[in-house]
Amino acid sequence: MRLVRHPRDNFRSDTAHPSYQWRRNALCLRMVGNPADAEDLMQEAFLQLFRKIGTFRGESAFSTWLHRMTVNVVLMRLRKKSLPTDSLEEAMEPDAENSAPKRDVGAPDLRLTGAVDRVNLERCIEKLPPGYRSVFVLHDVQGYEHNEIADIMGCSVGNSKSQLHKARTRLRDLLQEELRQQAREERKAAKSPTGSLD
Repeated sequence: MRLVRHPRDNFRSDTAHPSYQWRRNALCLRMVGNPADAEDLMQEAFLQLFRKIGTFRGESAFSTWLHRMTVNVVLMRLRKKSLPTDSLEEAMEPDAENSAPKRDVGAPDLRLTGAVDRVNLERCIEKLPPGYRSVFVLHDVQGYEHNEIADIMGCSVGNSKSQLHKARTRLRDLLQEELRQQAREERKAAKSPTGSLD
């Protein structure tokens, strides 16, 4: 008989391990770009981990599950973050220098574009087959080396490299398809008459 330990048995040591803390902090900082917000999100992810540790099923590596949960915490915060509001009168008052509006209200918000790109990337990563996704997340997101991945997943280093190559190729195809789909939707929206009444 073989006893299998559940990660909640090692909750304190696993979550306090410096590599988990560093990776969670780096992930939060990479996603929000503000060290103070990243620290808050890391603490929020830790609290979420404490609440949800019983739901870990062991179907993936604990570090992968922790990473996914941290990403979800950050994405939920980004979704809840209130958008800045500007008075239309203030935004449309002419600037003294060139008699143009102070702000172009219809200009794309590059911060939002980055968030949408991250959401598309996360969505495409979720579409990867489980083996590809695991190797991709371990190598490209969390920074493990192929020999470490081989140990974690119980496969050869060559298999890890092959899975990573296939994952990147598939992810590239999925992202390109996502962009094509968005372009089709934009063209369709531009062609449809918005104000015509029959």
